[in-house]
Amino acid sequence: MTHLPIKALAAALALTLAGASVAATPDNIVIVRAGRLVDVDQGRVLNDQAIRIEGERITRVEPYSAASTGDARVLDWSGYTVLPGLIDLHTHLVGDIQSDNVAAPLMSTSARDALVGVRNARDTLRAGFTTVRDVGTYRAFTDVALRNAINEGLVEGPRMFVAGAYVTVSGGGGEVTGLAPDVQVPADMRRGVANSEAEIRQRVRELLAGGADFIKLIATGAVLAAGTEPGAPEYSEAEIRAAVEEAALHGSFVVAHAHGAEGIKRAVRAGVRSIEHGSYLDDEGIALMKKHGTWLVADVYNGDYIEEIGRRDGWPEEILRKNNETTQTQRDGFAKAVKAGVRIGFGTDSGVYPHGQNARQFAYMVRNGQTPMQAISAATISAAKSLGRDSQFGSIAAGKSADLIAVPGDPLTDVEVLRRVEAVIAQGRLVCAAPENRCTQPH
Repeated sequence: MTHLPIKALAAALALTLAGASVAATPDNIVIVRAGRLVDVDQGRVLNDQAIRIEGERITRVEPYSAASTGDARVLDWSGYTVLPGLIDLHTHLVGDIQSDNVAAPLMSTSARDALVGVRNARDTLRAGFTTVRDVGTYRAFTDVALRNAINEGLVEGPRMFVAGAYVTVSGGGGEVTGLAPDVQVPADMRRGVANSEAEIRQRVRELLAGGADFIKLIATGAVLAAGTEPGAPEYSEAEIRAAVEEAALHGSFVVAHAHGAEGIKRAVRAGVRSIEHGSYLDDEGIALMKKHGTWLVADVYNGDYIEEIGRRDGWPEEILRKNNETTQTQRDGFAKAVKAGVRIGFGTDSGVYPHGQNARQFAYMVRNGQTPMQAISAATISAAKSLGRDSQFGSIAAGKSADLIAVPGDPLTDVEVLRRVEAVIAQGRLVCAAPENRCTQPH
């Protein structure tokens, strides 16, 4: 039996840090000794626990004093709080982050966007986010390529669920807008454009056939899309329902970008899985979401980043105006939804702000009505439930994927410690461990 601190994990586990998967073998057994373990299934913290990992899966969780270590490698994380790998339900890993240039998406190639996505995926994983739902890219199916490369062990990144492209009306919130009228946008940036129920059904079929895991539909205008208004609906309820029905035929689901109150209600009544943003969510919308079990995924940190960096860098005044009009309203609606018992998932809109800073949002969720445990659950077991995968990951329990992170201090008294990830194990593979192989970088 060997006891190893975090700083010796790389050598002890004989795992590559470059992204290659480790084959599960009968003697590939590790016991993580957790000083504190956050049990998100029961909403409690357990002290001095042994987490037994065989290959990619957790096989047992029990008090360390009762564990039979045998010949297992024992990783000494007794000085840390251990949590399930975190989940961000609203990311955009492919391509560059938001800038002041509305034409920026046209200044990169599909290949470059995917390669930039490799860096973004790495930064996200090393920040402790072992799973993401990536909710759209301008260049169709580049997210599929990135997901597949991660799954094949070619690059390092989180488990990805991808949308393939946006389903949007012509000139709507999912288009590259703000260009001169005679500028021709490439066809691969318009793969999801649909202007009728029949076209929507066709696009849903095409995206799922192309490798998308789910459908992202733009139900209202957007803060960051020039010429669109967040409060304005862009699809009818019948059109949204067509997407939901078609996706269901293929065993999938729809998530709806929806800022405006009417667009939110249309999407909820049509049967979408989640509302993204929800900036103008009103009391009627909250009641509908509660009735239908619809998830709210609200990027309540994002507005502050846009205000600070957007003004510093001279982003278009239209975007800054829309951001100013939606930021506090979104947070007020979020707080009401939390109080009403709406199902909350953690989603940040990374790609607007730099990747790897996802955990900044925890403090905002707590500030706007959630307890630290509720916010952590929103980024672990609740997020997994929203994906329909809570039997596979989302908590530290026997039979689930070995996705673990270690942080200093107590995130239940100070959620900001979630920004200081000291070690990450994803699907049984060591990703990083301080100090030799730092996980998160200081921001």
